[in-house]
Amino acid sequence: MTGLTHVNVDFSAFWAQFLYDRENPLLFNNGFFVYFFFVFIILFYLLRNKQRTRTYVFCFFSLYFFYKASGAFVLLVILSAVVDFILSNLIYSAKRQSRKKILLLVSIVFNLSILIYFKYTIFFVELANEAFHTHFSLLNILLPVGISFYTFENISYTIDVYKGEFKPTDKFSEYLLFLSFFPKLVMGPIVRAKDFVPQITQPYHISEYDFAKGFYLIFSGLFKKLIISDYITLNLVNYIFDDPKLHTGIENLMGIYGYAFVLYCDFSGYSDVAIGIALWLGFRIPPNFLSPYQSKNITEFWRRWHISLSSWLKDYLYIPLGGNRKASVATGLFSLLFVGGVFLAAVRLFHYSYVASAGIMGIVVLILAIPAFLNRDKRGLAASANLVTTMLLGGLWHGASWNFILWGSLHGVGLVVHKVWLIVTGNRLNKITDNRVFEVLSLLLTFHFVCFTWVFFKAADLQTALAMINQIIFNFDVASLAPFYQNYHSVVWLMLLACVLHFIPDHYADNVIDRIGKVSLAYYLILFFVFLLMYGFFKSSEQVLPIYLQF
Repeated sequence: MTGLTHVNVDFSAFWAQFLYDRENPLLFNNGFFVYFFFVFIILFYLLRNKQRTRTYVFCFFSLYFFYKASGAFVLLVILSAVVDFILSNLIYSAKRQSRKKILLLVSIVFNLSILIYFKYTIFFVELANEAFHTHFSLLNILLPVGISFYTFENISYTIDVYKGEFKPTDKFSEYLLFLSFFPKLVMGPIVRAKDFVPQITQPYHISEYDFAKGFYLIFSGLFKKLIISDYITLNLVNYIFDDPKLHTGIENLMGIYGYAFVLYCDFSGYSDVAIGIALWLGFRIPPNFLSPYQSKNITEFWRRWHISLSSWLKDYLYIPLGGNRKASVATGLFSLLFVGGVFLAAVRLFHYSYVASAGIMGIVVLILAIPAFLNRDKRGLAASANLVTTMLLGGLWHGASWNFILWGSLHGVGLVVHKVWLIVTGNRLNKITDNRVFEVLSLLLTFHFVCFTWVFFKAADLQTALAMINQIIFNFDVASLAPFYQNYHSVVWLMLLACVLHFIPDHYADNVIDRIGKVSLAYYLILFFVFLLMYGFFKSSEQVLPIYLQF
């Protein structure tokens, strides 16, 4: 027949969209997620009153989401779920305390072994080659997405069961859903089973307020991540951190400020989206960030920043080490490693003389010991050692590099210094500390200390971090501020916007949510359309993966 054209349909390309693509993993900011979530939400709504079937659908879509995000490593999640489901129930049913301890130890060793193999093997091989002049070949080990998050969830689950704080579920599907729940699987927040699992069997109900709050969290989270964070990353931060020596001190300083807001908007934005989606699906997950740059001291910062991690480290590491009560064998071991590491780092990484390195080590030991001297209580030394150990391991949790270890150690020492400040001042400076000017100065000091540590967190290596600090100290010219603004004015305005949004009181957001809950669907559609227009304006052709995806 004439006039007809032959249409070739490439079914292989169509089916390829449903397979794992290492260059384009499935995340909330991925176009495929819209279709994924659309299909899921239809099935979920149809089955909302059939709890068991709904759980199965949840598990299937969560595992498929993880497959699209990390490929065959989804099998690792299933394996972890099987092992810890069995072990937790064995711990609960065991009669003898000794048997419970052995089973708990098996669970912890199993989970940490997997984490150490995938995350730290290459680092330890490099250390061995450098320390003992060996030539072990570096293994090509890929890091599974989200392994640090679900490993901690597995460990906390079995520990809570061991302590009698939680009765383990006897349904594997419920444990698998707890571990693989797709909104939080890849980058958290880290949830506690005793908070999450009971919600699985609850009847599905979402109020107008819940829908409005979920929309607000998703909308604001995507705005922070896709518009603010991605734009500043591509148009300022990457340029500066790639080679700080090519930029002035002002540019380096602004690059650090930019990264402070990039990291916050990136990670808190993803967390907000996860919490908002979870709320739409009937699950309440506690907030993971509470305006951390409003903190007036480093202790307050860690109550506001990555709350699910900081609370996990407190409950499952700091307190078991002895907290502020006593020292343990692990405290002594890690303290020796820390103090020795300070000396070796000064010699090997910073190239100081042995005398200078010993002096630095002595200063650090003195800082740790000050609380014990001031309180005339040896438990002060234990508390300091436990704080530093917790933060050091917290730094190592983020990644296998000296930069992360240094970052965690700096925060540990910072927490000890703040503790010393509280002991020295007590209530004697209340009139000064309650002053508004003092509060602002405290906020600025805390913010700049955190920014200083972000240099080591972000820099590719220690040399890059030191080069950036060197430029700020020795190549700082206020006259270059005007050219900087001329070249990066759009970035500067977005940074100011991020700052303003960050310092809006939390109750203002709640007031907005209350009002949103009373409006029609048309307003939601208008807001979504406005977001799409803004995203289209700021969007770059280069994809920016979430920062915490690497952890």
